[in-house]
Amino acid sequence: MSTHKFWIWTGPSKSLTAAKLKEKYITLAGRGITGVFLEHGIYEPECEAIKAAGLEMHSWMWTTNRGDQWIRDNHPEWYQVSRSGKSCFDKPPYVDYYRWVSPVNPAVQDYLVSKVQELASNPLVDGVHLDYVRYPDVILPRALWKKYGLDQTEELPDYDFDYSPATCEAYMKLYGEDPRQMKDPAHNQQWLHFRYDSVTKLVNRLVEASHNLKKPVTAAVFPTPSQARKICRQDWDKWPLDAVCPMIYNSFYDQGIEWIGDCMRENIGAVKIPIYAGLYLPDFKEGELESAVKLALRRGARGVSLFGGPSEEQWKEFTRAIG
Repeated sequence: MSTHKFWIWTGPSKSLTAAKLKEKYITLAGRGITGVFLEHGIYEPECEAIKAAGLEMHSWMWTTNRGDQWIRDNHPEWYQVSRSGKSCFDKPPYVDYYRWVSPVNPAVQDYLVSKVQELASNPLVDGVHLDYVRYPDVILPRALWKKYGLDQTEELPDYDFDYSPATCEAYMKLYGEDPRQMKDPAHNQQWLHFRYDSVTKLVNRLVEASHNLKKPVTAAVFPTPSQARKICRQDWDKWPLDAVCPMIYNSFYDQGIEWIGDCMRENIGAVKIPIYAGLYLPDFKEGELESAVKLALRRGARGVSLFGGPSEEQWKEFTRAIG
């Protein structure tokens, strides 16, 4: 029996009838999908259809990127602040939904733990899938620089977070220095590692909460540990996950399909848990999905996770690749 798993990221299809939901997931299972990362909480009719089709269901949770109206109404101080003094509460970077809360803040940690407990305690949920478990992108993937009219060869103050009072006070308590007063915070290794560690400590708490309820934890992360540290303060090879889904979106980095294999080589050397290579379908040309899946598996991936609605031709490529 194959130990490989094949996942798809998807949002709830609330417009579909129960019969259509059942058909959707039976079809996915027939195409070789074995698990679903279902976004935004628990939509019971969809969860039931997923389970009835024999698929594994992990509830896909946005972690430190939280636009919850309750937080915005009650705790604007939870939001991260840039080195230039802009809060994600009212001036989010890049796009409007980038509303990042501080992983250092104990109240934020408690809130996120409660969200994991809520998901993991539901009998329809097989596991919890963490996404956006990081800081905002201090450096975007190179292919996106032109889109936002930026040159991020160096870290820019508008995109370097978190200089919120709660985070700075926690850092000062440990090291006696205020990050807001540093001459060159972008190159201060102690400040950098403090932020790496803050996300890792949060993940430790979230995994413990889910494991206490006998549910595994997966996470969507940046392509490799070295890239993740550079781009978004994400030290994911230190996390106690049950499996990981690095988003090896080669087109975002102006790279070809072979780059997926390069990333997998680093990832396999970095962690011992199952790795499911995340693939971004909208940018794949004809024949590339089949090549990408085969390459990821050959380099040691225990499966892949698909993002973006596959075309009929891509489904044929996928089933050939895993066949």
